[in-house]
Parts: sequence; C-alpha cells; structure tokens
Amino acid sequence: VMRVLTSKDVLRPRAKGVKGWVGRMIFDMTPFLFSVMRRIKPVLTVSGFTLTSRYDHVREVFATDSKFGVIYGPKLDIIMGGEPFFLGLGDTPRYRRDTEAMRKVTLSADLPRLAKDVEARAEAIIAAASGQIEIVDELTRQVSFDFLAEYFGIPHPAKGDLRVWATRLFEFQFADSGNDKKLRAEVNEIAPALRAHIDAAIAQRHQCAAKDDVLGRCLVRQAAGEPGYSDIEIRTALIGFIVGGPPQPAMLLPQAMEQLLRRPKVLAEAQSAARSNDDEKLRRYVFEAMRFDPLAPGLPRVALEDVILARGTWHETSIKAGAQVLAAFASAMMDPRRVANPTTFDPNRPASDYMHFGFGLHECFGRHINRATLHMMLKPILKRENIRRAPGPNGRLRKNGPFAERLVVEFD
Repeated sequence: VMRVLTSKDVLRPRAKGVKGWVGRMIFDMTPFLFSVMRRIKPVLTVSGFTLTSRYDHVREVFATDSKFGVIYGPKLDIIMGGEPFFLGLGDTPRYRRDTEAMRKVTLSADLPRLAKDVEARAEAIIAAASGQIEIVDELTRQVSFDFLAEYFGIPHPAKGDLRVWATRLFEFQFADSGNDKKLRAEVNEIAPALRAHIDAAIAQRHQCAAKDDVLGRCLVRQAAGEPGYSDIEIRTALIGFIVGGPPQPAMLLPQAMEQLLRRPKVLAEAQSAARSNDDEKLRRYVFEAMRFDPLAPGLPRVALEDVILARGTWHETSIKAGAQVLAAFASAMMDPRRVANPTTFDPNRPASDYMHFGFGLHECFGRHINRATLHMMLKPILKRENIRRAPGPNGRLRKNGPFAERLVVEFD
C-alpha cells in the first residue's frame, strides 16, 4: 500500500555530507564553467557526451530536430504505461495529430481569464499572510497546482497529493540523470496511481454534463467522433500536462524573486509595474530575472545520425549517431555574441534573447500559459510595501538539487 505523501513530501530529502556538498558546488559553479567553455571550447565532448554552450550552437541543436531527437521516450513509457505522448515523439504524423488535438482544447482565448485567476489566487494567499510568505510552497506551488488542475479538469486525489505525484514524476523524467533507485521505486507506485486517478476522473465526467475545461472539451470532441480523443489518449495528455506544467513555477519564480531581491533598484521598478497594473512590463522584469537563474542548465538531445555541429567554424565537431548532446540554453542566454550586455539586467530585451522554454519542435507546449501567468503569481507580493528578506537563512533562496526549496519574504 502506497504511503500517503503530503505537501511536506513534495521534495525528497536533500543529499547530505560530501555528496550534498559536491552537488551544490556543481550547481553553483555551472555558470562560471559555461562562461569558460564559451570562450575556450564552446563544443565539448567528454566520454561521448557533448555539451554546447554558445547561442548559435544551442539553437542549431534545438532547430535541427531531424538530426537531434528527444530522449524522453523510455521514462515517458514508465509514466504513461506505454502509451505514446508527443513529448517523446519526433516530427511524425502521430506527433502532429496529437499536438494539434491538444491545441484545439487549450485556447489562446483562455489566457486572459487564467491570468486573472492566478492573480486572484495569489492575492488571497498574500492577503491572508501576516507580513511574511514562503515563496516556494505557500505561494507559487499552491497557486500553480490549484489553477492548472482546475483548468485541465484534474481533481485532487483523495488518497494522495497531486503536488507530490507530479513533482516526483517531473524529477524522474527531467532531473534523474543518475537513475536513482529510491526515486524509481516511488515512481513505480505513483505513475499507476496517477493513471488510475485520471481514468476515474474521465469515467466520472462521462456521467456529467459537459464542463468547459480541457477534459470537458476533449470529451465533447470525443463525442463528435474526432480522432485523438480516446479515453486513453486524453488520460495520457492530461498526465503530460500535470507532470510537465505545475512543477515549473515553484522552481522558476522563487529563483526570479531571489534575483530581484539582489537588485534593489530593479526590484523597485518591478514593484512600480505591479502597482500600476502594467502587466506586460512586469512580465518583462520577471522573465529577465529568470534569465539569470533559469529552469535548468540545458535540455538533452540525442544524435539520430552522424552529425557535424558548428560546421565551418574552428570548433566544428563530429557527433556519432546515438550520442547525447546537452543544449545549454542557460549558457546561450548569457552569450555576448548574440545577447547584448548579458550580465546587465535589461527588461527590454528582444524575445530572441530568451530560451526559457526551449526552442523548435519540442518547445514547451505550455509556454503561452507560462507567459500569461508566471508574473501574475508574483504580482500581489510585489505590490506590497517594504518587501525584504526574512532574517537569517530563510531569507536566502535554498535549493534542493535543481529545485527551489525555500525563500521567505517579509512585507509591511
């Protein structure tokens, strides 16, 4: 019987001792190491694994999907019970059919309503706080899971916690390069439980009047006989959305808040945008803050054939079919060859300076929702007076591997 995990179990215990220290040192040193790579060895191959660090090469990897494929398939099979999900597919007819089916039920017309919903949820949390808020769990994780679960039509399970389930599966899919056995044991319980939970939700919704959420829209199209909306296909898409979506704000936004706190003048400007309800200006401040500490160092790809990367340059590199490549978008966004004055905080950068959600065929499916809602989660706290760090360690961003773990902010 699976142990019922609560919100306190969202992140697994931090690595301790030498292992924990080494892990933290690697994360802390990554920006410096990439800056050295960009100058000295922009395409570096070690034991058959290639790292790319310059803007042009990262974009080349992302854009050449016929040669650089995703590696997500095997772990997605475990999460999805063997059912194909478009994140793990190349540019095939099935990929195009499934992504188009989901675009028909996740509409751009929804974005203004979602932005208002997120702001209202965050405002309620801040208004109830007594001058202090923990940004990771109490604000961003709470808001993101609540509004996205409602939008997708996924109820919270009676015997489990959607935040724990989705974050564990996110870690397994995207951050478990070492194939941790304890994590895999949890995944072996969580994945079937999540599939069964969504199956039950779909079955229950078949008995109800249509509801205008993503699940409801899928069922309407299923009833009309459209392809791509079988119960299993709907379940697979909903699992992909809940695993890939709501864990991200609780990683990105505390890191963005930390960057704003480090820059008092910039923080004051972001607060001015929030107070004047200039949401587009606020979005630019938050996204620029995210550039200094993005979701991950990069995204992995695999060479589908023998490839020449950076052809015609002094660092032209041959990559064998089957070799893995890391497209280091965090490094690309700091590359002075394509990003003007990258160490300067500039909220007026062109969109091309950013690769927060990848690029090309497998750019994040939920990127439009992110662009509409991420800054709105921070807007209510930024509207408050005298925002400051909490005293002591709680007032400094603490991480657990790639995940933001704790950041406490005080306000008047």
